[in-house]
Amino acid sequence: MSGRRPFAAVLAANTVSIAGSSLTLIGVPWFVLQTTGSAGRAGIVAFCATLPVVVAALVGGPVIDRIGRRRVSAVSDLVCAVSVGAIPLLHYAGLLEFWMLCALMAVGGLVHTPGLTARYVLLPSLAEHAGTTVTRAASLYEAVSRGARMLGAAVAGVLIAAFGTETVLLLDAATFAVSALLVTAFLRGIPTAEPQRAAEKVSLAGYRAELAEGWAFLTRSRLLMGITLMVMMTNGLEQGWSSVLLPVHGREALGGATALGLLISLFGGFALLGALLYGAWGERFPRRAVFAAAFLASGSTRYVVAALTDTTLPLAVTMALAGLGAGMLNPILTTLTYEKVPEELRSRVSGVTTAGCELTMPLGGLAAGLLVDGFGTARALLLFGGAYLLTTLAPVVFPAWRDLDASTSSPAETAPALSRREPSRPGSAPAARPRHPSAK
Repeated sequence: MSGRRPFAAVLAANTVSIAGSSLTLIGVPWFVLQTTGSAGRAGIVAFCATLPVVVAALVGGPVIDRIGRRRVSAVSDLVCAVSVGAIPLLHYAGLLEFWMLCALMAVGGLVHTPGLTARYVLLPSLAEHAGTTVTRAASLYEAVSRGARMLGAAVAGVLIAAFGTETVLLLDAATFAVSALLVTAFLRGIPTAEPQRAAEKVSLAGYRAELAEGWAFLTRSRLLMGITLMVMMTNGLEQGWSSVLLPVHGREALGGATALGLLISLFGGFALLGALLYGAWGERFPRRAVFAAAFLASGSTRYVVAALTDTTLPLAVTMALAGLGAGMLNPILTTLTYEKVPEELRSRVSGVTTAGCELTMPLGGLAAGLLVDGFGTARALLLFGGAYLLTTLAPVVFPAWRDLDASTSSPAETAPALSRREPSRPGSAPAARPRHPSAK
């Protein structure tokens, strides 16, 4: 298969899947709050959903290479379809227990990250196949993702109000199945999507060596390590925002799921605009300045405004401006990752960095739920917002971030020893990709 069809298929698969994910982003917390009335339990569900994500990200890189990116992506989506679809079906049958909900969310979290990783790491080869640059492909990838989140969030609020959360979860299960079908059908014949033959037999020692290789590469780069630590903190805070704080605030002060869907849709829509603007003109400006300004704009302001107001309009304006900044972040980090990490190491380095970036996500949702139950929603929002502000000052304060504006190095120049040691085997998630309250 040649031309732009494989890249278009991945964009279409992500559009369908991420739109469905936005349904679950609103549907699952709302389902827990409706059925239990407890923010703490919503935090426990978020903990169960995200803890396996860290494990999957850490060990998934070598597995993706050996099984093949196309197969991993398809199988991941199919398992997610079953785990999400089982929640409303068991509820309809009167069989759903709280521990079952936690277990099903954990299964989805375990398999979903390798699927995202498998698709994302294909971007450079798909961009070359389509005759475009990695920067433009990454911006388009991010723009499509943001647009899908906007659409999914808007639909979710209306569907929950009209038909209930069970319908939303069933629709999300269907989107996973469609994504698996698109990837299976249109990525055949792409060499980097197929299993990569190892130079030696599969062994535990070899597997550990591959993971260690990804870790060693990460620790050699102060910039990548700094990004990983920063995004680790913000991802935990974002998880608390999306899985507990915003749904609880929407339920208590904003009138319900429709307002919640509107807010997330505004964030996604303006993030789409931000990604498109960066794709068109972003390369003309210093990366560090754009990155720092975008992160400051997209971070703590949402928490503070939500804590101090109980109406939709001020938070809607804040979410729109925050989305504009958020849309510029991932194209910068995606381009940087592909510049710094050689092709043969991407899955391993991305697995380690993704695990690092997601390390605090289980604690973020759990902490938010406990803080809301113990101190109230407003205080929890202010605590999270203050922590977010301190974290996003890192690009301004620490010298290592000046490398964001350094001239592009070739992969061979970036890590010559590592490249020579594994020349025969190629390597999703982005090495340090921020995850805002919309990621699937």
